[in-house]
Amino acid sequence: MFMHNKRLMYTVRVEAPDPMLASLMLEQFGGPDGELAAAMRYFTQGLADEDPGRKDMLIDIATEELSHLEVIGSIIAMLGKGARGRLAEGVDAGSGLLTSLTAGGESHTLSLLYGAGPALVNSAGVPWTAAYVDSRGDPTCDLRSNIAAESRAKIIYERLINVTDDTGVKDALTFLMTREIAHQKSFEKALYAIEGNFPPGKLPGNPVFTDKYFNSSQGEGDTRGPWNQGDAWEFIDEPAEMAAVDGGDGSATVKLAASDTRVLNKMLRRTASRPDIDPLTGAELGSGTEGDVGKAPLS
Repeated sequence: MFMHNKRLMYTVRVEAPDPMLASLMLEQFGGPDGELAAAMRYFTQGLADEDPGRKDMLIDIATEELSHLEVIGSIIAMLGKGARGRLAEGVDAGSGLLTSLTAGGESHTLSLLYGAGPALVNSAGVPWTAAYVDSRGDPTCDLRSNIAAESRAKIIYERLINVTDDTGVKDALTFLMTREIAHQKSFEKALYAIEGNFPPGKLPGNPVFTDKYFNSSQGEGDTRGPWNQGDAWEFIDEPAEMAAVDGGDGSATVKLAASDTRVLNKMLRRTASRPDIDPLTGAELGSGTEGDVGKAPLS
C-alpha cells in the first residue's frame, strides 16, 4: 500500500523560471537513468526477491526513488511556471512567444507539447520506456546493475548541477545526487552479503577459459595491468592461439536431413557465382570505364 505525503522529501526553491533548464532536467524524470526508471527497477526486483532483507531494502529504495521523482518533477514544474502561463494565454504571440519559450535550447518539446509541465520523456523528447528496466531476476546480477545505475545517475546529476547557476536548484540536485551515493553503498553491501557472489548465477563457467585473457587488439597501446596479468590470468598473445580455442577446426557445421541437403544443393547450383567470367555491369557502363570488360572469359 502506498500513501502520499504532500510534503516533498526535499524542499524545492527555484530562483527564477527557466524553460530551457527544465527541458534538461527531464533527463532525470523520464530518461534511462532517471528516477522513474530506478523506482520501477527496484520495485519489480523487490516484489520477486525471496530474501526478506533484500526485499525490504529494494522496496524502501524504490519508494524513495518515487519521492525523488516528485522532487525533480517539481523542479521542472517550477522552472516552467512562467512559460506555462504565457503559453496558455498567448502572451507574446508568434515568434516572440517561441523565443521566450525555447531560450535558445530544446525546451519547445516540453513547452509546446506538454504545456511546460513535467513529462515522461528524456531531455531530447524520447518517451520513457520499460526497456530502461534491466532486471534479470538474479540478485547478484541485478545488484551489480543497480550499482551501475546509481553511478550513472550520479554523473547525470553532477552535469545538471554544472549547467545551472540557480542556487536553489543546485541545492535540491545535490541532495538527489547524494542519495545516489547512499543507494550505491546499500546495493554494494547487499551484494557482498551474498557469499560466493561471483560469477552471477549458478554455473561456474568452463575453467579452461575462465582465466584466459586474449590480447585481441594488438599494436601501439598494448598495456598490461591487473586486468590481464598476474596469477589470476593466462595471457594469450599469439593470434593462432585465439582461433578455434576449443581444439576444433573453427568451422561451423550442422547435420542436415537428406531431403534438406538435396534442396540446399539445388539452391547452391542455381545461385553459384562463376569465377571464370568478368561480366559488364551497370556501374561500369555508368562510369565509362567498361573498356574490354565482359567481352571474353578470363583465361
